[in-house]
Amino acid sequence: MAPRTDWNPILRAELAEPYWAELQAFVAEERANHQVFPPAAEVFAALHQTPYASVKVVILGQDPYHGPGQAHGLCFSVRRGVAVPPSLRNIFTELHDDLGITPPRHGNLDAWTHQGVLLLNTSLTVRAHQAASHHGRGWERFTDQVIRAVDAKPERVVFILWGAAARKKKALVDTSRHVVIESAHPSPLSAHNGFFGSRPFSRANAALEAAGREPVDWRLPD
Repeated sequence: MAPRTDWNPILRAELAEPYWAELQAFVAEERANHQVFPPAAEVFAALHQTPYASVKVVILGQDPYHGPGQAHGLCFSVRRGVAVPPSLRNIFTELHDDLGITPPRHGNLDAWTHQGVLLLNTSLTVRAHQAASHHGRGWERFTDQVIRAVDAKPERVVFILWGAAARKKKALVDTSRHVVIESAHPSPLSAHNGFFGSRPFSRANAALEAAGREPVDWRLPD
């Protein structure tokens, strides 16, 4: 993590744990022998773009995208010029149905991160074309600490958990202080099982406003 981020002192102790050195050695070996996403400079993009002090919403993904040119360190997001993946298309459909927001012509979610929306995957790297290939290597321990750190914030945070893997993280959240919005994953395989119609964006804003916090402007400029 770059020293400029206020996450550094909060997470520094994790970097001294034995698992961290093992994890970094594993990722380095993977990069030496395989294509790994996202690029090394973008692994911690979620933390760089959304400072700890400003976090008010956490959207939790699982793996980075494993296709060429897709992952850039923010869950569900792709850079401009990259085809919008199916799960993100479904997110945009729900955004339109929920708030009437016209989907953008791109899949870049940077505008959300600058408003305090932490777009965090539970695993921060993946081997090309092999979903879940870096699971169980230590990333989950690190990102659990990120979630615990956000849970420790005194002000209300909204945690949006889509799919079984993300919903397991509810146990890390003090729901007496924070708000959890959970549903099926937006993947085409599961979106019709409760993601569509769940209205996560308006519900998140209602929870923030009820706590006296500024709502998120979920619009994504073209």
